[in-house]
Amino acid sequence: MDNTQPIIVKRVKKVAAGHHGGAWKIAFADFATAMMAFFLVMWLMSSATPEQKRAISGYFQDPIGFTESASPHVIDLGGTPTPAPDRTLNDVVDPAMQQSQSQGQSESAMDAAQAETFAEQLERERLDLLLQELQNKVDENPELTRFKDQILFEITQDGLRIQIMDAANRPMFALGSAQLQPYFEDILLAMADTIRAVPNKISISGHTDAKPYSGRGEFGNWELSAGRANAARRTLVAGGYPDEQIARVVGYASSALFDRENPLNPVNRRIDILVLTRKAQRDIEGEQSDATGKSADSAATSAGNGPAPSAAPPDPLQAPQLRERLNIFEDGVLQFDQPGGN
Repeated sequence: MDNTQPIIVKRVKKVAAGHHGGAWKIAFADFATAMMAFFLVMWLMSSATPEQKRAISGYFQDPIGFTESASPHVIDLGGTPTPAPDRTLNDVVDPAMQQSQSQGQSESAMDAAQAETFAEQLERERLDLLLQELQNKVDENPELTRFKDQILFEITQDGLRIQIMDAANRPMFALGSAQLQPYFEDILLAMADTIRAVPNKISISGHTDAKPYSGRGEFGNWELSAGRANAARRTLVAGGYPDEQIARVVGYASSALFDRENPLNPVNRRIDILVLTRKAQRDIEGEQSDATGKSADSAATSAGNGPAPSAAPPDPLQAPQLRERLNIFEDGVLQFDQPGGN
């Protein structure tokens, strides 16, 4: 009996271990994304200010309240979210947020007021230095020292006022005219260099005493005071003072007397040069712009209403009267038959 058994060879096909699918990768990616978002939020919260945190909290409590005056987004990179309680669905407003907003507004107003006060203080110190410089020039310049009693300096709320007054024996102008005396020109020329050292604009005003003007025609103390102020302006410009730095030239006649108890006192005949503060300059420029606007409006109204009825032509002047009108000015000086005491 043959005990030989057949040899059976089994071929086993080896297969590598499977990865059991890719679902775990998706779960891990979701977890990593969530962790990244979590740490990003934590970083943003750590770098946010308390006001921003309260704004974010208010947004989540009531998003509609942020759609009127601020950004509807939680994180606003372009502005400061401000809730609008009158448009919210609930009437609950964070008291801390209200207090923070009121404090911020008061601090901004305080900062603006402090800046304005600081600017005024600097301007006052600059005018004080200018006053000291002018006084030193009067004391050191022999040409000005002899007129020291006719030059008055004072600090007012509108700026530094320089008053150059007449004396009984030393008038600034020729009698009844706008022609400057040589020594008055020297005073203005000496002051021009010092005044132009500051950026402030100036106002020039002319004044007369109360004696009625005795010239011919329609000229009076108003025209005379304005002409003298303009003559002072021309002298300052000739001395190097910038013409664009002159804000106003005006004549007051005898409406602002220096010595009200004695209207005929020679000190009432004076020239005032006011180195303006910023506030006074803005007031003058505002008055001028308002006057310009009103003139334009009245002109537009007149144009809209059509041409005004023509008035009767005045009677023609006779030859002697016409010659008098044309010869009022001669060589830049007002001419009169009987000059007055102004």
